[in-house]
Formats: sequence, structure tokens, C-alpha cells
Amino acid sequence: MGETKKFPKRLLVAIGGNAILPAGHKGTPDEQAAIAASTGRALRPLMELKNELIITHGNGPSVGMELMRQALSRERVAAMPLDICVAHTQGGIAYLLMQALENALREVGNPRHVVCLLTQVEVDPNDPAFRDPTKPVGYFYTVDEAQALTRELGWRMREDSNRGWRLVVPSPKPRHIVDISLIDALAKRGAVVIAGGGGGIPVVRDTRGVRHGIEAVIDKDLTSAHMANVLGITDMIILTAVKRVAIHFGTPAQRELDQVTLSEIRAYRDQGHFPAGSMGPKIDAAIRFLEGGGRRAVIGHLDEAVPALAGEAGTHIVADAR
Repeated sequence: MGETKKFPKRLLVAIGGNAILPAGHKGTPDEQAAIAASTGRALRPLMELKNELIITHGNGPSVGMELMRQALSRERVAAMPLDICVAHTQGGIAYLLMQALENALREVGNPRHVVCLLTQVEVDPNDPAFRDPTKPVGYFYTVDEAQALTRELGWRMREDSNRGWRLVVPSPKPRHIVDISLIDALAKRGAVVIAGGGGGIPVVRDTRGVRHGIEAVIDKDLTSAHMANVLGITDMIILTAVKRVAIHFGTPAQRELDQVTLSEIRAYRDQGHFPAGSMGPKIDAAIRFLEGGGRRAVIGHLDEAVPALAGEAGTHIVADAR
């Protein structure tokens, strides 16, 4: 693994929702606990470094399940708005992760603590995302199933990268992470901090400073980038279910990217290489992070977290030379 001094002192790690609940899993409690335990062991080498570590996580599959549970029980149980669904999944996933990360540390005798903060994130109520929902959440459906859900529940459905049809919801950009000073303080005390889960609970604030929830799902990677910039973190890792970013994906010309500059990744994005429903949000977040003062954004596989940090795996997107 090399000497600790080669690694950054402060680090933000974003874990994708599909890495927490991979495709093909039903999301049973036993499955979720087993996946969380595997995630804990995968991240243990990062947690054993003497660093300030903040972990964010997605909730795309889980919040979709929450909505489906409500749809199926709508005649017996009052439905909850989307912001509360995000809060439910943020808390549930963070609980499983917190327990699994600490268990992984205790297996090797490491006393480091893991904490989670239920995180609200302010958005602009006039964000254009509310007029054009694009964020896919939950299950994949056939076209016939999608049409039936639209008729029965009023869901807005959209085809997602040739993989099926999914519910799409508003995804406004994060403007302010509530109580980010507490995240900073806990990280400085040495705890592994889980925060901003699912992109954060979307809230808006009126002229008196009073907050209330709003129905949306904020992109987890954009919230992660914003959080890292505000905290002055220079290295961010986005862990997902793929080993590297690729251009010309799914074609004979497919090519994986090892290291690219900010200007190069912008050009690839503008050429349409990164669909909005898959790699697009991660690339946008990496760009935003570097534009906000970050030094390096790494996109790689959950099981290769430390090799990615060491520059031995993943796609490394770096700031342009000055």
C-alpha cells in the first residue's frame, strides 16, 4: 500500500447507490447487511490511514423501492413526500454503513469511530430541474409496465441508457449543505463521517430563514463535489461498479481512460460520451469539483479504493496545468 505520507490528509469518498445495492439484488435485509459488510471491508484500508475521511453515498435504487412500497400500500397507508423518502433512505443506508464500517475496523482491532449525520441540503425552489425532471430512481421497467405506472400513479417515466424505463424526478443543484461545520468538526476529531447520503434531504429556505422540504432527489455526486469544495478537500474519489470511465462505451471503439485533464474530460462530455442516466452525473461532479478548486477526482471500482487513491487503478481526472 506504500507509505501513508503518499496519501492526502483529507479525503472525500462518494459511494454510488448501485455499489451499495448492485443490480440483480432484491434488497432484502440480509442482502443489504451482507453488501454493507463487504463495503466495510473494501473501505477498511482507507479508514486505517491517518486521515480525515468523509463518506457520502447514493440512494437511487433504495428511494425507488421506498416509492414502490408506498404505491403498493397507498390504499392503507398515507404516502410520504419525496423529501421524507430521501430522509428514510439516508438514515437507513447510513445505519447499515456505520455499523459495517465500525465492524470492519474492530475486526482488525482499530478503535476508530464512525458517525453519520442526517444532512439537509438547500436548493433553489426555482431551479429549472423542477420543470424538467431527469433524475432516474428505482427499478427498471418494460415499456408496458412504465405506461401502466404512468396511468395508475402519474409517474413520469423515461428510458434509461437502453436498460429499461425508470421513474424520473426533479434533481436540483445543491446550494448549501446545512450544518457543514459539524461535518468538518467531526472529521477533524478523527471520526469517519458519513454525510450527504442520497445527495442530502432537499430543503428550501424562505426570507425568514425557515426551512421546509421539497420533493426532489439531489444528485449525490454533485453534493459530494460541493461538500469537498466548501471543506477545502483537494482529492475526491467516486466509487462505483465500474473500474474506469470509458469513451465510445459499448462500441468496438470503446477505450478506458486512465488519466485525463479537466479540459480533456470537458471535451469528451461535450462530444456526448457520458449519458445522463449513467456516467454523466459523475463526470459533471468531477468537473464541478475541479472547477471549484479540487486537485484530483478519481472514478473507480469500490473494491479498488486504495489502489485508486494510490494512482494504480481507476480514472484520474486532474486539474489543467497552470
